[in-house]
Amino acid sequence: MKKKSGVRPRFKVIKDFIRQAIGDQTYPPDAQIPTENALAEKFGVSRMTANRAVKELVAEGMLVRHQGLGTFVSMAQAESPLLEIRNIADEIRQRHNIYSNERYRLQELEADRDLADQLGIAAGDPVFHSLIVHKENGRPLQLAERYVNALLVPDYIQQDFLVTTPSQYLSELFPLSEIEHIVEAILPNSLEQDLLNISADSPCLLVNRRTWSANNLISYARLVHPGNLYRLSSRSAV
Repeated sequence: MKKKSGVRPRFKVIKDFIRQAIGDQTYPPDAQIPTENALAEKFGVSRMTANRAVKELVAEGMLVRHQGLGTFVSMAQAESPLLEIRNIADEIRQRHNIYSNERYRLQELEADRDLADQLGIAAGDPVFHSLIVHKENGRPLQLAERYVNALLVPDYIQQDFLVTTPSQYLSELFPLSEIEHIVEAILPNSLEQDLLNISADSPCLLVNRRTWSANNLISYARLVHPGNLYRLSSRSAV
C-alpha cells in the first residue's frame, strides 16, 4: 500500500517542534528538552521515532547529550583565535560567563621517546604533566593535557592551577616567540568522554599545541573540545 503524498514523517514533525521551541526561546540555550519517552507520548509515536528526531538534531549541532543528565539545547559556540594564545579563563569571562576548572593530574614523569620528540628533549628527561578540565557556566569546554619541560620550568608542579591557568602562568614567565598548532577532528576516548561528560560518538576538536620562548621549546599540549561548543578562527592581512 502506497503512503499518502504530502504526509510528513513523524520524526520530522518532532524535529520541527523542537526547532521552533528553540527559536522562540521556549527552550533557551543550555535548557533541557523533554525526554525521548515524553516526546514519544506527546506525538503518539514510538521511542525509536523520537530518538531519530533527537539524534539528527544532535548531529546538526542544535542539541547536545550529556550522559546521565539528558539532552540540552546547545550553547553558542565559543570561539578562539587560531594564530595566538589567549587565556581560556579570560575568554570565558569576556563572554560574561562563569569560569571554573577541575584539576585531575599534576605530576612528574620521565619522557618516553614520543614525548621526548614532541618536546625536543632526551628520552628519560623529567617532564611535568597536568590534566585540567576548563568549564564555562559549569559545563566542560576544554580538556587541557599539558607536558612541560621540567628543566626549563622547575616550579610548574608547585602552582595552584585553581587560581591561575597553565597558559597564563607560562606566558607570564616565558614570553612567546613561536607557536605551532595542529588541528584535528576526533572522537573522544574513554577518559575524554568521562571528563568532558560526552558520549563516544560526540565529535571533538583537538588542538595539538607547542610553544617556544627565546628558541626554547617550553610545552606541548593536547586541547580537546566538544565540537558543538567550540570553534577556531583565523584572520590575517593579505
